Amino acid sequence: MHDVLLYALPLFGLCLVAELAWGWWRGRQTYRLADTLSSLSQGLLSQAVAVVTPLFQTGLYASVHRHLALVSPGLWHGALGVAGSIVFYDFCDYWLHRASHESALLWAAHAVHHQSEHFNLSTALRQESFYTVTGAPFFLPMALAGVPTAHFALAGTVVLFYQFWIHTEHIGRLGWLDRIVSTPSNHRVHHAVNPAYLDRNYGAILVLWDRLFGTFTEEREPCVYGTVKPLHSWRPLAAVGQVYAELWQRMRATPRWGDKLRVLVKSPGWAPPGVALQAMPTAERLAQPRFDPPTPPGKRRLAVGLFAATTVASGGWLAVADDLPLLANLAIAAGTTAALAVIGWLISPRA
Repeated sequence: MHDVLLYALPLFGLCLVAELAWGWWRGRQTYRLADTLSSLSQGLLSQAVAVVTPLFQTGLYASVHRHLALVSPGLWHGALGVAGSIVFYDFCDYWLHRASHESALLWAAHAVHHQSEHFNLSTALRQESFYTVTGAPFFLPMALAGVPTAHFALAGTVVLFYQFWIHTEHIGRLGWLDRIVSTPSNHRVHHAVNPAYLDRNYGAILVLWDRLFGTFTEEREPCVYGTVKPLHSWRPLAAVGQVYAELWQRMRATPRWGDKLRVLVKSPGWAPPGVALQAMPTAERLAQPRFDPPTPPGKRRLAVGLFAATTVASGGWLAVADDLPLLANLAIAAGTTAALAVIGWLISPRA
Protein backbone atom coordinates (compact mmCIF):
# COMPACT_ATOMS: atom_id res chain seq x y z
CA MET A 1 0.00 0.00 0.00
CA HIS A 2 2.83 2.40 0.88
CA ASP A 3 4.51 1.76 -2.48
CA VAL A 4 1.28 2.45 -4.38
CA LEU A 5 0.83 5.75 -2.55
CA LEU A 6 4.41 6.76 -3.31
CA TYR A 7 3.73 6.42 -7.03
CA ALA A 8 0.35 8.12 -6.71
CA LEU A 9 1.49 11.16 -4.71
CA PRO A 10 3.09 12.97 -7.67
CA LEU A 11 -0.08 12.39 -9.70
CA PHE A 12 -2.22 13.72 -6.87
CA GLY A 13 0.04 16.77 -6.69
CA LEU A 14 -0.29 17.43 -10.42
CA CYS A 15 -4.08 17.15 -10.16
CA LEU A 16 -4.13 19.69 -7.31
CA VAL A 17 -2.03 22.11 -9.36
CA ALA A 18 -4.29 21.60 -12.38
CA GLU A 19 -7.44 22.28 -10.33
CA LEU A 20 -5.78 25.34 -8.80
CA ALA A 21 -4.86 26.67 -12.26
CA TRP A 22 -8.34 25.93 -13.62
CA GLY A 23 -9.92 27.85 -10.75
CA TRP A 24 -7.72 30.86 -11.41
CA TRP A 25 -8.46 30.76 -15.13
CA ARG A 26 -12.20 30.52 -14.56
CA GLY A 27 -12.19 33.13 -11.78
CA ARG A 28 -13.59 30.65 -9.30
CA GLN A 29 -10.84 29.72 -6.88
CA THR A 30 -11.65 26.97 -4.37
CA TYR A 31 -8.28 26.88 -2.58
CA ARG A 32 -6.88 28.77 0.40
CA LEU A 33 -3.28 28.18 1.46
CA ALA A 34 -3.82 27.55 5.17
CA ASP A 35 -6.78 25.25 4.55
CA THR A 36 -4.85 23.28 1.93
CA LEU A 37 -1.82 22.89 4.19
CA SER A 38 -4.13 21.76 6.98
CA SER A 39 -5.82 19.14 4.80
CA LEU A 40 -2.57 17.83 3.36
CA SER A 41 -1.05 17.70 6.85
CA GLN A 42 -3.89 15.44 7.95
CA GLY A 43 -3.11 13.21 4.98
CA LEU A 44 0.54 12.86 6.05
CA LEU A 45 -0.51 12.30 9.65
CA SER A 46 -2.88 9.52 8.59
CA GLN A 47 -0.03 7.78 6.75
CA ALA A 48 2.17 8.04 9.83
CA VAL A 49 -0.55 6.39 11.91
CA ALA A 50 -1.04 3.70 9.24
CA VAL A 51 2.64 2.74 9.38
CA VAL A 52 2.52 2.12 13.15
CA THR A 53 -0.84 0.31 13.18
CA PRO A 54 -0.29 -2.56 10.72
CA LEU A 55 -2.52 -4.83 12.82
CA PHE A 56 -5.55 -2.73 11.90
CA GLN A 57 -4.54 -2.18 8.29
CA THR A 58 -4.39 -5.81 7.11
CA GLY A 59 -3.20 -7.88 10.10
CA LEU A 60 -6.58 -8.43 11.74
CA TYR A 61 -8.21 -9.13 8.38
CA ALA A 62 -5.50 -11.64 7.39
CA SER A 63 -5.81 -13.47 10.72
CA VAL A 64 -9.59 -13.80 10.48
CA HIS A 65 -9.33 -14.89 6.85
CA ARG A 66 -6.71 -17.51 7.71
CA HIS A 67 -8.54 -19.06 10.65
CA LEU A 68 -12.25 -18.32 10.24
CA ALA A 69 -13.04 -18.06 6.50
CA LEU A 70 -16.28 -19.88 5.73
CA VAL A 71 -15.85 -19.88 1.94
CA SER A 72 -12.94 -21.11 -0.16
CA PRO A 73 -10.74 -18.25 -1.45
CA GLY A 74 -10.91 -19.96 -4.83
CA LEU A 75 -14.35 -18.44 -5.33
CA TRP A 76 -12.70 -15.05 -5.67
CA HIS A 77 -10.09 -15.90 -8.31
CA GLY A 78 -10.00 -14.16 -11.67
CA ALA A 79 -11.28 -10.81 -12.90
CA LEU A 80 -14.82 -11.44 -11.70
CA GLY A 81 -13.50 -12.28 -8.25
CA VAL A 82 -11.55 -9.04 -8.10
CA ALA A 83 -14.57 -7.03 -9.29
CA GLY A 84 -16.77 -8.78 -6.75
CA SER A 85 -14.26 -7.99 -4.01
CA ILE A 86 -14.40 -4.29 -4.89
CA VAL A 87 -18.20 -4.26 -4.80
CA PHE A 88 -18.16 -6.18 -1.50
CA TYR A 89 -15.66 -3.70 -0.04
CA ASP A 90 -17.78 -0.79 -1.25
CA PHE A 91 -20.83 -2.30 0.46
CA CYS A 92 -18.96 -2.71 3.77
CA ASP A 93 -17.56 0.79 3.42
CA TYR A 94 -21.08 2.18 3.02
CA TRP A 95 -22.06 0.78 6.42
CA LEU A 96 -18.83 1.93 8.06
CA HIS A 97 -19.33 5.40 6.61
CA ARG A 98 -22.96 5.53 7.68
CA ALA A 99 -22.15 4.28 11.19
CA SER A 100 -19.43 6.91 11.42
CA HIS A 101 -22.06 9.62 11.04
CA GLU A 102 -24.61 7.95 13.32
CA SER A 103 -22.36 6.89 16.23
CA ALA A 104 -20.48 9.56 18.19
CA LEU A 105 -17.30 7.56 18.87
CA LEU A 106 -16.92 6.64 15.20
CA TRP A 107 -17.74 10.21 14.19
CA ALA A 108 -14.89 11.42 16.40
CA ALA A 109 -12.48 9.54 14.10
CA HIS A 110 -14.24 10.46 10.85
CA ALA A 111 -14.94 14.15 11.55
CA VAL A 112 -11.43 15.16 10.47
CA HIS A 113 -12.34 14.50 6.84
CA HIS A 114 -15.29 16.90 7.07
CA GLN A 115 -13.68 19.80 8.92
CA SER A 116 -12.48 21.73 5.88
CA GLU A 117 -14.82 24.56 4.93
CA HIS A 118 -13.58 24.33 1.34
CA PHE A 119 -14.15 21.53 -1.15
CA ASN A 120 -11.34 20.65 -3.51
CA LEU A 121 -8.94 17.82 -4.30
CA SER A 122 -6.88 18.57 -1.19
CA THR A 123 -10.00 17.73 0.85
CA ALA A 124 -9.82 14.21 -0.59
CA LEU A 125 -6.34 13.85 0.92
CA ARG A 126 -7.57 15.07 4.32
CA GLN A 127 -7.66 11.51 5.60
CA GLU A 128 -8.62 10.47 9.12
CA SER A 129 -5.83 9.12 11.33
CA PHE A 130 -7.90 6.59 13.30
CA TYR A 131 -10.68 5.79 10.84
CA THR A 132 -9.00 2.59 9.67
CA VAL A 133 -8.46 1.49 13.27
CA THR A 134 -12.06 2.05 14.36
CA GLY A 135 -13.44 0.76 11.07
CA ALA A 136 -11.48 -2.49 10.78
CA PRO A 137 -14.33 -4.73 12.12
CA PHE A 138 -16.70 -3.56 9.37
CA PHE A 139 -14.66 -5.38 6.72
CA LEU A 140 -14.36 -8.70 8.53
CA PRO A 141 -17.44 -10.11 6.70
CA MET A 142 -15.23 -10.08 3.61
CA ALA A 143 -12.67 -12.22 5.44
CA LEU A 144 -15.37 -14.62 6.61
CA ALA A 145 -16.58 -14.86 3.00
CA GLY A 146 -13.10 -15.93 1.92
CA VAL A 147 -12.03 -12.77 0.07
CA PRO A 148 -8.21 -13.04 -0.06
CA THR A 149 -6.23 -10.47 1.86
CA ALA A 150 -4.58 -9.28 -1.36
CA HIS A 151 -8.02 -8.66 -2.89
CA PHE A 152 -9.09 -6.79 0.26
CA ALA A 153 -6.04 -4.51 0.06
CA LEU A 154 -6.54 -3.95 -3.67
CA ALA A 155 -10.22 -3.12 -3.21
CA GLY A 156 -9.37 -0.62 -0.47
CA THR A 157 -6.86 1.06 -2.77
CA VAL A 158 -9.34 1.22 -5.66
CA VAL A 159 -12.02 2.77 -3.43
CA LEU A 160 -9.53 5.27 -1.98
CA PHE A 161 -8.30 6.36 -5.40
CA TYR A 162 -11.82 6.57 -6.85
CA GLN A 163 -12.86 8.97 -4.12
CA PHE A 164 -10.09 11.42 -5.00
CA TRP A 165 -11.70 12.87 -8.15
CA ILE A 166 -15.14 13.45 -6.64
CA HIS A 167 -13.84 16.15 -4.26
CA THR A 168 -14.23 19.13 -6.59
CA GLU A 169 -16.61 22.00 -7.27
CA HIS A 170 -15.53 22.32 -10.90
CA ILE A 171 -17.51 19.32 -12.21
CA GLY A 172 -21.26 19.78 -12.34
CA ARG A 173 -24.11 17.31 -12.59
CA LEU A 174 -23.38 14.21 -14.69
CA GLY A 175 -26.87 13.04 -15.63
CA TRP A 176 -27.53 9.34 -15.27
CA LEU A 177 -24.15 8.75 -13.62
CA ASP A 178 -25.35 10.72 -10.60
CA ARG A 179 -28.00 8.07 -10.06
CA ILE A 180 -25.58 5.13 -10.04
CA VAL A 181 -22.14 6.10 -8.76
CA SER A 182 -20.72 8.63 -6.38
CA THR A 183 -19.96 11.79 -8.36
CA PRO A 184 -18.75 15.28 -7.41
CA SER A 185 -22.36 16.45 -7.20
CA ASN A 186 -23.35 13.61 -4.89
CA HIS A 187 -20.27 14.02 -2.74
CA ARG A 188 -20.67 17.79 -2.40
CA VAL A 189 -23.99 17.00 -0.74
CA HIS A 190 -22.24 14.62 1.65
CA HIS A 191 -19.75 17.29 2.78
CA ALA A 192 -22.37 20.00 3.27
CA VAL A 193 -23.96 21.12 6.54
CA ASN A 194 -27.20 22.28 4.92
CA PRO A 195 -30.01 20.67 6.95
CA ALA A 196 -31.37 18.87 3.87
CA TYR A 197 -27.93 17.42 3.14
CA LEU A 198 -26.79 16.21 6.56
CA ASP A 199 -25.85 12.53 6.76
CA ARG A 200 -26.61 11.70 3.13
CA ASN A 201 -24.82 10.06 0.19
CA TYR A 202 -22.42 7.70 1.95
CA GLY A 203 -21.49 5.56 -1.04
CA ALA A 204 -17.78 5.51 -1.91
CA ILE A 205 -18.13 4.24 -5.49
CA LEU A 206 -21.75 3.14 -5.81
CA VAL A 207 -24.47 5.55 -4.75
CA LEU A 208 -26.88 2.68 -5.38
CA TRP A 209 -26.40 1.71 -1.72
CA ASP A 210 -27.82 5.08 -0.69
CA ARG A 211 -30.78 4.64 -2.99
CA LEU A 212 -31.38 1.14 -1.67
CA PHE A 213 -31.15 2.09 2.02
CA GLY A 214 -32.83 5.51 1.87
CA THR A 215 -29.87 7.87 2.39
CA PHE A 216 -29.65 9.47 -1.07
CA THR A 217 -30.28 13.17 -1.75
CA GLU A 218 -29.68 15.13 -4.93
CA GLU A 219 -27.79 18.42 -5.00
CA ARG A 220 -30.46 21.12 -5.19
CA GLU A 221 -29.06 24.16 -3.36
CA PRO A 222 -25.58 25.65 -2.85
CA CYS A 223 -23.49 23.69 -0.37
CA VAL A 224 -21.98 25.08 2.82
CA TYR A 225 -19.02 22.91 3.78
CA GLY A 226 -17.46 21.88 7.05
CA THR A 227 -18.95 20.50 10.24
CA VAL A 228 -22.02 21.68 12.13
CA LYS A 229 -19.68 22.87 14.89
CA PRO A 230 -16.77 24.41 12.95
CA LEU A 231 -13.22 23.52 13.96
CA HIS A 232 -11.74 27.00 13.40
CA SER A 233 -8.16 25.81 13.78
CA TRP A 234 -5.27 24.79 11.54
CA ARG A 235 -3.54 22.77 14.25
CA PRO A 236 -3.53 19.05 13.29
CA LEU A 237 -3.78 17.64 16.80
CA ALA A 238 -6.65 19.99 17.61
CA ALA A 239 -8.43 18.68 14.52
CA VAL A 240 -7.91 15.05 15.51
CA GLY A 241 -8.92 15.62 19.11
CA GLN A 242 -11.86 18.02 18.66
CA VAL A 243 -14.75 15.57 18.91
CA TYR A 244 -13.00 13.27 21.40
CA ALA A 245 -12.61 16.25 23.73
CA GLU A 246 -16.26 17.18 23.31
CA LEU A 247 -17.37 13.62 24.09
CA TRP A 248 -15.15 13.52 27.17
CA GLN A 249 -16.66 16.75 28.47
CA ARG A 250 -20.15 15.45 27.80
CA MET A 251 -19.40 12.21 29.64
CA ARG A 252 -17.97 14.10 32.63
CA ALA A 253 -21.18 16.14 32.85
CA THR A 254 -23.30 12.98 32.79
CA PRO A 255 -23.95 11.43 36.23
CA ARG A 256 -25.33 8.03 35.17
CA TRP A 257 -22.89 5.38 33.88
CA GLY A 258 -25.40 4.03 31.41
CA ASP A 259 -25.76 7.49 29.88
CA LYS A 260 -21.98 7.92 29.78
CA LEU A 261 -21.78 4.89 27.50
CA ARG A 262 -24.73 6.10 25.43
CA VAL A 263 -22.85 9.34 24.76
CA LEU A 264 -20.31 7.25 22.83
CA VAL A 265 -22.65 4.97 20.88
CA LYS A 266 -25.61 7.21 20.12
CA SER A 267 -25.65 9.97 17.50
CA PRO A 268 -23.07 12.79 17.74
CA GLY A 269 -25.83 15.27 18.59
CA TRP A 270 -27.31 13.23 21.46
CA ALA A 271 -27.04 14.27 25.07
CA PRO A 272 -28.61 12.66 28.14
CA PRO A 273 -31.38 14.41 30.08
CA GLY A 274 -30.06 17.37 32.03
CA VAL A 275 -26.99 17.91 29.84
CA ALA A 276 -27.34 20.89 27.52
CA LEU A 277 -25.55 21.05 24.20
CA GLN A 278 -24.45 24.35 22.75
CA ALA A 279 -25.63 24.39 19.15
CA MET A 280 -25.24 27.22 16.68
CA PRO A 281 -28.57 28.17 15.07
CA THR A 282 -28.86 26.76 11.56
CA ALA A 283 -29.28 30.12 9.84
CA GLU A 284 -26.25 31.52 11.65
CA ARG A 285 -24.12 28.49 10.69
CA LEU A 286 -25.07 28.69 7.01
CA ALA A 287 -24.32 32.42 6.92
CA GLN A 288 -21.03 32.16 8.79
CA PRO A 289 -17.95 33.24 6.78
CA ARG A 290 -15.36 30.58 6.10
CA PHE A 291 -12.50 30.40 8.58
CA ASP A 292 -9.55 32.08 6.86
CA PRO A 293 -7.64 34.38 9.25
CA PRO A 294 -4.63 36.23 7.84
CA THR A 295 -1.12 34.86 8.30
CA PRO A 296 2.06 36.97 7.94
CA PRO A 297 3.76 36.28 4.57
CA GLY A 298 7.01 35.21 6.22
CA LYS A 299 5.27 32.55 8.30
CA ARG A 300 3.32 31.37 5.27
CA ARG A 301 6.53 30.87 3.29
CA LEU A 302 8.18 29.11 6.22
CA ALA A 303 5.15 26.83 6.62
CA VAL A 304 5.17 25.93 2.91
CA GLY A 305 8.90 25.18 3.01
CA LEU A 306 8.59 23.03 6.12
CA PHE A 307 5.62 21.18 4.66
CA ALA A 308 7.55 20.47 1.44
CA ALA A 309 10.49 19.12 3.43
CA THR A 310 8.18 17.00 5.62
CA THR A 311 6.46 15.58 2.53
CA VAL A 312 9.78 14.58 0.94
CA ALA A 313 11.00 13.05 4.19
CA SER A 314 7.72 11.18 4.61
CA GLY A 315 8.01 9.80 1.09
CA GLY A 316 11.47 8.46 1.87
CA TRP A 317 10.19 6.98 5.11
CA LEU A 318 7.21 5.25 3.49
CA ALA A 319 9.55 3.66 0.95
CA VAL A 320 11.46 1.82 3.71
CA ALA A 321 8.93 1.73 6.57
CA ASP A 322 8.08 -1.96 6.15
CA ASP A 323 11.75 -2.87 6.73
CA LEU A 324 12.18 -0.77 9.89
CA PRO A 325 11.55 -1.96 13.46
CA LEU A 326 8.43 -0.71 15.20
CA LEU A 327 10.34 1.57 17.57
CA ALA A 328 12.06 3.31 14.67
CA ASN A 329 8.74 3.83 12.91
CA LEU A 330 7.21 5.16 16.12
CA ALA A 331 10.06 7.65 16.51
CA ILE A 332 9.75 8.84 12.91
CA ALA A 333 5.98 9.09 13.24
CA ALA A 334 6.44 11.24 16.34
CA GLY A 335 8.88 13.48 14.48
CA THR A 336 6.48 13.80 11.56
CA THR A 337 3.66 14.73 13.93
CA ALA A 338 5.86 17.37 15.58
CA ALA A 339 6.74 18.90 12.20
CA LEU A 340 3.09 19.04 11.20
CA ALA A 341 2.25 20.63 14.56
CA VAL A 342 4.80 23.35 13.89
CA ILE A 343 3.27 23.97 10.45
CA GLY A 344 -0.16 24.32 12.05
CA TRP A 345 1.28 26.71 14.63
CA LEU A 346 2.89 28.87 11.92
CA ILE A 347 -0.33 29.35 9.96
CA SER A 348 -2.62 29.73 12.99
CA PRO A 349 -3.75 33.16 14.21
CA ARG A 350 -2.34 34.43 17.48
CA ALA A 351 -4.69 35.24 20.31
